[in-house]
Amino acid sequence: MRPVALTIAGSDPSGGAGIQADLKTFHQFGVYGEAVVALLTVQNTLRVSRVEVMPLSLVLEQLEAVLEDIPPDAAKTGALGSAEMVEAVARAAARFRFPLVVDPVMVSKHGQPLMPESAARTIRDCLLPQAALATPNIPEAEAFTGLRIHGLDGMREAAARIRELGPRAVLIKGGHMPGDATDVLFDGAEWREFPAPRLDTRHTHGTGCTYSAAIVAGLAGGLALAAAVARAKAFIHEAIRTSPGLGHGAGPVNHHAEVL
Repeated sequence: MRPVALTIAGSDPSGGAGIQADLKTFHQFGVYGEAVVALLTVQNTLRVSRVEVMPLSLVLEQLEAVLEDIPPDAAKTGALGSAEMVEAVARAAARFRFPLVVDPVMVSKHGQPLMPESAARTIRDCLLPQAALATPNIPEAEAFTGLRIHGLDGMREAAARIRELGPRAVLIKGGHMPGDATDVLFDGAEWREFPAPRLDTRHTHGTGCTYSAAIVAGLAGGLALAAAVARAKAFIHEAIRTSPGLGHGAGPVNHHAEVL
């Protein structure tokens, strides 16, 4: 049977991030994609001008409908929008029989907050303990730990501290660091690094969503975590390198990039 992957996240009408990016990525990896919409945004490559969190009952009913009929082999969360939403998804995730990747989307590519600080604290306290993998970028890792992260040693320290919060593994993404874009994975026993040359481009809208979705696709297909991350890292690098150049701001990556 074809693997199934689920995203619980927000909608980006311009198609570069959120559930649109996740579903495109699932499809590119040959995985059947499902989506529970947690919030709506008004955004494009230039701006985010509105964020509307969906009614909690509607989101939970979407999730129940998916789990009842076509349960996924792996799932991810993206932007959830409110502390109440995070708490509700965390309670549901405690019953999941499949791995959950938590992409703690707190700020858009344009710098627009997608949730209040209370929701970020709730991700740390309630949702991270349910995660098979957490995938924070440097600013998100700093928010969770209170550290100022400099270099690979700082990324390792942050990964270790975040893992103490409950996720079974942590992937700190190094795209905000100078030099090569090296990500650090810690599963409590082994450290792994995933380097890639830095690409000089403004077209990086939706990279975090696409990267985590590619990891979920690998997990849904039965790959071990490190193998899923390695394949996803190669994919997101190629997706950035071959970005289609759409939009007048931070354009989307290429979701049709070759899966290596």
